[in-house]
Amino acid sequence: MSRSRDQYYNEIWKQTMAYLLDHGNIEAEIINTFYSTAELRELNDDKIILVVPNIISKSIMQNEREMLESAFVEILDYDHPVHVEIMQESEFAGYRLPEEDSPVILPDDDFASMEIQSDRTFDNFVVGDCNRESQAAALACAYNPGKYFNPLFIYGNSGLGKTHLLMAIGNYVRKSYPDKKIYYIESLKFVDKVVKAIQNNRIDQFKQYMSTMDLLLVDDIQFLAGKEKSHEIFFSIYNELVNNRKQICIASDRQPKEIKGLEDRLISRFSSGLSVGIDSPEFETSLAILRMKIKNSGNDINEVDEQGLAYIASNFSGNIRDLEGAWNRVLFYAIMFQEDKNVIRFETIVNALKNQAVVSDKTGMSPNKIIKSVADYYGLTKQQITGKTRTKNIANARHISIYLCRKLLDLPYIKIGEEFGGRDHATVISACRKVEKQIRSDSTYALAVREIEMSLSS
Repeated sequence: MSRSRDQYYNEIWKQTMAYLLDHGNIEAEIINTFYSTAELRELNDDKIILVVPNIISKSIMQNEREMLESAFVEILDYDHPVHVEIMQESEFAGYRLPEEDSPVILPDDDFASMEIQSDRTFDNFVVGDCNRESQAAALACAYNPGKYFNPLFIYGNSGLGKTHLLMAIGNYVRKSYPDKKIYYIESLKFVDKVVKAIQNNRIDQFKQYMSTMDLLLVDDIQFLAGKEKSHEIFFSIYNELVNNRKQICIASDRQPKEIKGLEDRLISRFSSGLSVGIDSPEFETSLAILRMKIKNSGNDINEVDEQGLAYIASNFSGNIRDLEGAWNRVLFYAIMFQEDKNVIRFETIVNALKNQAVVSDKTGMSPNKIIKSVADYYGLTKQQITGKTRTKNIANARHISIYLCRKLLDLPYIKIGEEFGGRDHATVISACRKVEKQIRSDSTYALAVREIEMSLSS
């Protein structure tokens, strides 16, 4: 800091204290004892930093922060509000100020955040049993960033709403804390930025820029696996932000310990926060999501047959993207092939989705319903059954689920594999044979399978 700027800041602070004494109803003894020992260290159009010598001074001045902000607006003749932050010397030591001779790092194309879609909010995130825990945790982090769960790790199969939650956090913080810096990135894009920064000899600038963020949202972290240099850079950024109580929220298709090729130190840190899973939506939640998608697309929900809506929700409840795709297909089919343009009829919906759906409209059976029944029977989650975990109890439940999908739905092996996280047909065949063999040799096991099957038909 130059001497001239020092003098300018001192003069501004003296004028502000005089203003508080005359207009702020603060006693002279309080001003002289606590305010006079503070120093103005940073001043710009949006933010002012005051550094105090101890926690008592900080506490006393924090109580009058709104009055301080009003006083600075008057003294500086601003036509907009200003945010005042009060720090102790130890806190300010970790605050990075740009050196006078150093270029200020701007969010150029090399460093810039990916776009956070403004329509991904908590208001239009449909909550059900499948995602209630993850929605509550995400909202808590957005309400008070950096305080409750850090990092927040959201895991679940593709198309279940993880990205929606990350962006909802970003949009909520942007609205509630407009001064906070928010950064959203997919892990592969992060790797690209690291590579480009290294090539341009700007990696230190990139790390410094990232350290100024208040909220970091990272999507598809599993794709960071095996990228050793990116691990190192991300680890450095992660530690910097967490140590300064900045919020980090991460999404993945699996739990931290199940991500192969990720460094142990990253797995350890991801596991130290809160991990919450998202399961495939049950019928009621799927139907509510479908209704919202139709409404948000500008269509009238009353112009779609109710039985048809239930058919779509039953058949495509495993994945929200599949649900959206099914509705788009129905809408296209109705426009092109339904002669009257009134209510989209049930027959139109069934014809549009012919050979697309994986369940029968007669039985209402689906892979999702089978997986949920097995999960409930063994006290597991659907995510555990369709995930990568291979512990004995989970693998056993997974095999039974696969077996029942084959027996009750007569689905192709490849299609069953898709329902269980993209497993190949050989794995599905092996699971079915293991269950058939154990049913013949273990009466207790056979009874469990029979009980689950009976629950599905009730």
